[in-house]
Amino acid sequence: MDIIFEKVSYVYQKNTPFEHQAIQNLSFHIPSGAFVAIVGHTGSGKSTVIQHLNGLLRPTKGEVRIGEYILSSDQKIKELKQLREKVGVVFQYPEHQLFEETVVKDIAFGPQNFGVSQNEIEARTKSAFEAVGLSEELRERSPFDLSGGQMRRVAIAGILAIQPEVLVLDEPTAGLDPKGHREIMSMFKRLHRENELTTILVTHSMEDALEYADHVIILDHGTKYMEGKPEEVLIQKDKLQAVQLDVPEIIQFLFRVENIFGVKIPYQGQSIVDLASELNRLIRGDGSSE
Repeated sequence: MDIIFEKVSYVYQKNTPFEHQAIQNLSFHIPSGAFVAIVGHTGSGKSTVIQHLNGLLRPTKGEVRIGEYILSSDQKIKELKQLREKVGVVFQYPEHQLFEETVVKDIAFGPQNFGVSQNEIEARTKSAFEAVGLSEELRERSPFDLSGGQMRRVAIAGILAIQPEVLVLDEPTAGLDPKGHREIMSMFKRLHRENELTTILVTHSMEDALEYADHVIILDHGTKYMEGKPEEVLIQKDKLQAVQLDVPEIIQFLFRVENIFGVKIPYQGQSIVDLASELNRLIRGDGSSE
């Protein structure tokens, strides 16, 4: 499902003393099936962009196209419920949205709200359990009796049960330890691939943008500052620091290697272990790099 922002602007509390321009003349195209990271410091417009993706906000100016659905200032979208069935949003701390008395009821709530048949709901909840790595033993447990990590997986399973075509991830690993962070992000990458989703990761983590996305959009004060392939955009240290961002740690490592050893190793998605092995070979004279 393609997503297109065409010269989109949005003003909060327009024509009041509290008027605030959140995004301005913003244009970009996210092709169907892409995994895109939207990155920016606080106040860059990331949250406002998210709220346009499922119709929580409509543009003050411009147009947002999500597949066949169009959001603009001069017309209300009639198929808003259908749009929200296509676009699943995992907000920060999604476990705060849990409310049902059992895990299975919480996961089933979304499909029920969209009028899915009971047989299909049962199939979807079973599939969602498997997708997020939850044990079937938890079905009848209260979600509030689970660990924090399990609660987050329940909340994510509830989004997956509506079977969205677009998955929007708003800082989905906030508050998790490094192990939980990597497990959740690896899960999203797998789901993106297996379900052929269009995935939008809104994050401040330059490491996640580099490792998981195939395209990155940098926002600054509500405008598009840079965009392109992560390995091309996220190495531009001076430009990133100008908007209060920094290059990912692995790129910083490569810069330090070049400064200390005079060896330039292009980043091509290698892990830190791969890079260390490559550096060892180069220093020992077993290879060359341009």
